[in-house]
Amino acid sequence: MRRIGILGGTFDPVHNGHLLLGEQAYREYGLDEIWFMPSHVPPHKKDHLITDGAARIRMLELATESIPYFTVSDFEMGREGNTYTAQTLALLKEAYPDIEVYFIIGADSLYQLESWYHPEQVMAQAVLLVSGRTYEDGGVPLEDKVAYFNEKYNADIRLLHNPKIDVASADIRKKAAEGRDLSKDMPAAVAEYIRETGLYLTK
Repeated sequence: MRRIGILGGTFDPVHNGHLLLGEQAYREYGLDEIWFMPSHVPPHKKDHLITDGAARIRMLELATESIPYFTVSDFEMGREGNTYTAQTLALLKEAYPDIEVYFIIGADSLYQLESWYHPEQVMAQAVLLVSGRTYEDGGVPLEDKVAYFNEKYNADIRLLHNPKIDVASADIRKKAAEGRDLSKDMPAAVAEYIRETGLYLTK
């Protein structure tokens, strides 16, 4: 069984925080590959118009091309409507029966997990690797939340001990719209692609 880390999201755009998170999961849990899997229409992202999928995939390709154990997957791109994690994991198991999935999420997602579409199916189909520290609105320490899910759902949830990266895609989009330098936020090739295409410039 290949041990595959799945890092999902809109990646609008991909930034150094995403790449460092993938690197931490790869090294801390001895994974074989990290698959960056951009969402088509994530059900929780309604606050802005999501950039075209082809552009988001191209930015991921530029960001990961020099790292042999990073792969860009368009697995969710062809699916219509909302893409739910439980469904994605089930389809992945069908398409790749030889992989063991390590699904990478942030601490905020763990605290909200029981509100997801069929969370019990998510936990049954993958090891969850949780990045970050205690969620401020969570009410209980992160370690306690992990223990709760592991006991209640017979889940396998583990912590990722990565440093906090203070960069967010929303902030990068704002900087790009203002024509500011993005070279500290992402690989140079991605910053150049955004500059050349004018991707986030205000229309």
